[in-house]
Amino acid sequence: MLLPNGEIVISDMSPADLRNLIQTGEGTYLEFKKTTPSPEKIAREIAAFANTKGGTILVGVDDYKNITGIRAYYEEEYLLQKAAHECCVPPVPIRIELVHSGQIDVIVVKVPEMSEKPVYNKSKKKRLVFVREKDESVLASDEMAEILKQKHSDEGVTFEYGEKEQMLFRYLNEYGEITVMKFSQLVSINSYRASKILINLVSAGVLKLFRRSETDYYTFSNSTK
Repeated sequence: MLLPNGEIVISDMSPADLRNLIQTGEGTYLEFKKTTPSPEKIAREIAAFANTKGGTILVGVDDYKNITGIRAYYEEEYLLQKAAHECCVPPVPIRIELVHSGQIDVIVVKVPEMSEKPVYNKSKKKRLVFVREKDESVLASDEMAEILKQKHSDEGVTFEYGEKEQMLFRYLNEYGEITVMKFSQLVSINSYRASKILINLVSAGVLKLFRRSETDYYTFSNSTK
């Protein structure tokens, strides 16, 4: 449901605070937008923050840290609310504030980390899951989406410490990391079963998942990777 436009909320952030925040640059918790794109596009940023640790979107700031300002507050707010409440499932309760910087206004969008994960983005074919990686909102793999779901489920996660797990741990002790495909080959099972085992181990806190060159890798949770 699209929320109606309400009163403009003026941020407690001063112009100096805003400039200092901008100088930190885009990253895991901060995104710049010169203007709000389509609801479908900005919804990816909102969902990515909600699926990770939360974050802030500054509308009226370009990629070069220049404060360009906004032209029409209510138009920007309409697109942001539509993105958060119609393009994200479940809806994300964003907070929209305004900062006056001289004659220029900047919108501050505060996105909370959601307790119910993953937050999906609607698309024509299927629901997509985005997460925040450094200064980008990236499409999560099916495994990452399932891990988000399991980690925030009320059901406990259990796993069997059998021969396959023993072979996996021996491999990780020697090589440090493994992919789904490599694990499936190592223990002679299909990739679906290999994926399920690895996901359960991540959800149980034994392993962790990280991405490198658009490929998911698994390693021990106490690894420095």
